[in-house]
Amino acid sequence: MTGPQSPTPHERPSRRALLRGGAAVAAAAGAAPLLAACGDGANDGVGKDGKVTVELWHGQTDVGKAAMETLVKQFNSEHPKIRVDPGGGVLADSMLQKITAALASGSYPDMAYIFGSDLASVARSPQVVDLTETVKHAPTPWSRFWAPSRAAVTVNGKVRAAPAVLDALAVVCNRKIFAAAGVPIPKAGWTWQDFVETAKALTDKGAGVFGTGWPGVGDEDTVWRLWPMVWDLGGEVVNKSGNGIGFADSGVKALETVAALAKDKSVYIDPKPGSEQMYQVFLSGRMAMSITGPWQLPDVIQAKVDYEVVPLPSYSGRPMTISGPDTWTLFDNGSARVAAARTFVTWLNQPAQDVRWDIKTGSLPLSRATQALPQWTAQTKKTKGLTVFTTALDTARVRPNHAAYPQISAALGQAIVSVLLGRSTPAKAMHDCARQSNAALLIPR
Repeated sequence: MTGPQSPTPHERPSRRALLRGGAAVAAAAGAAPLLAACGDGANDGVGKDGKVTVELWHGQTDVGKAAMETLVKQFNSEHPKIRVDPGGGVLADSMLQKITAALASGSYPDMAYIFGSDLASVARSPQVVDLTETVKHAPTPWSRFWAPSRAAVTVNGKVRAAPAVLDALAVVCNRKIFAAAGVPIPKAGWTWQDFVETAKALTDKGAGVFGTGWPGVGDEDTVWRLWPMVWDLGGEVVNKSGNGIGFADSGVKALETVAALAKDKSVYIDPKPGSEQMYQVFLSGRMAMSITGPWQLPDVIQAKVDYEVVPLPSYSGRPMTISGPDTWTLFDNGSARVAAARTFVTWLNQPAQDVRWDIKTGSLPLSRATQALPQWTAQTKKTKGLTVFTTALDTARVRPNHAAYPQISAALGQAIVSVLLGRSTPAKAMHDCARQSNAALLIPR
C-alpha cells in the first residue's frame, strides 16, 4: 500500500528504545532522595509584564520536537498571559535521571515527559502536582479517555500526571514470507502455541529468515512483551497483599513459550539496547513476524514491506495486549506556574491538539473523542493495520504504578534473557526473578 510520507527511522521520535528503562530505571530510582526534595514554591512565576513562563522538558527529538514546538507556538499565541518555554531538559530516555537530580537540588521544570513505568517513583516527591481535580473539570470528560490512558497516570487512586502518548502491541506480519512458505496469515483468536509453530514454519536458516524476534538485553523493551502472556494466564505483576510478585507460576509458563522459540532457533535475539537491529531485520525482509506497536508502521511503509497487522496471540483465545502510555508530569514551582501548566496540559490533551500530536509521533488517540475526529479517520484509512492497534485498546492493560516496578522489571528482564540464550530453564529463571523481586517489594516505600 502507499501510506503517508514518513520521515526516516532515525528522524522519528524513538518509541521503541524508550519502552523502557528497566535496569537503568532501577538504578536511577535510588540516585537521589525524591521524598526529600524541596521546590521553589515562593516564586509564583509572574513576570513584570504579567506573563507566566512554564518551563517544559518535552524529551522529544527531530519530528517529535518539531511537533511539540509547533503546538507550543500555537498555545502561546492563544494564551497571551502564558509563555511555554520548550527549550530545556534532555531526551526522554535520560529524563528520569535528570528529574531525580533536579528534584534533589530544588531546581526543576514545571512539566516534563515521564515514562509511565517511572511515574510511581517520581510521584513520591511532594513537588509532583495532583491533577485529579484538573482532569475532572477538563473540557473532554475523563471517562472518554481510554482506560490505559487513565490507569497509567493514576497512583494510589490519585491522578498524578496527564497522559502524553498511547500505544499497544500487536503482530506485524510480512505477507511475502508467509506466502513463500505457504503459511496463512494468522487471525484474531490465535494462540501462543500457534505463534511458536508459525515462527518455526517460517524460519529459513539458509536464507537467513527468522520467524520472529525478541529484545535480548533485559531492559523494559525485553520485559513488557511478556506481561500480556502473564496476565492471560491469570498472573499479576504484584500480588494482592503487595508483599510479593503475582506471577510465580504464570511467569514460568510464559517463559516456556519463550524457551520454545529459542529451542527452535526461530527467534532473532537483538543483543543491543533499543531493538533497532531486530526491527531492521524485519524491515529488510528477513523476519516474518514482529511484535511491535503503531510507531513502527511508518518505517514498515517506507521500507515497502507488504504487511498485515494481527492482534497478539493468547493462551485463552481472549483478546489481550499491553499498552505503554507515557505521561506529562507537573511540578510545583508556585501557584501561578502550576495554574499555567495545568492550562497548557489541559489544552494539549484536547482532541484538536492530541490528533496532530498522535499523527506526527506514531501514537494512538488518548481519548475516544480524538478517535472520532475526521483527521484520525483519514489517518486510519491511509495506514493499513492502524485500526488493529486502536481496537486492541479495548482490552489493553498497563503495568502497575508501583515504586518497586523497576526492580521487578530488571529481575524479569534477566530471566527472559537467560531463557532466550539457553542459560537457564524457565523454572530456574523464574525462581531467581521471584527472589529478587520479592526482596524489592519488602522495602518500605
